[in-house]
Amino acid sequence: MVVSIKIVGRVPKDVNGIAQQIIDIAKTVGVKHRGPIPLPTKRMKIAVRKTPCGDGSHTFDHWEMNIHKKLLYIDNDDQALRQIMRIPVPDTVQIEMNVS
Repeated sequence: MVVSIKIVGRVPKDVNGIAQQIIDIAKTVGVKHRGPIPLPTKRMKIAVRKTPCGDGSHTFDHWEMNIHKKLLYIDNDDQALRQIMRIPVPDTVQIEMNVS
């Protein structure tokens, strides 16, 4: 069985840090792993008008939020999964694990 781990976050430094911690755990336990595989970055852009009343010149503020994603595959091992579950995850990162 293989466990696929998808790491999603707004801060690329946090996403890469969590991926590196998972790889280090896999190496210390001696479990086969593949990745991290970078997935396409989702860019959400919004243009907002500066003046709320509509008077004046047509000026806009442009806002952008990038969502970074990484994918890891690890062979199913109880010891490795227990250690992965103990990793402290920042608020800006979400982890999704699927066993197949």
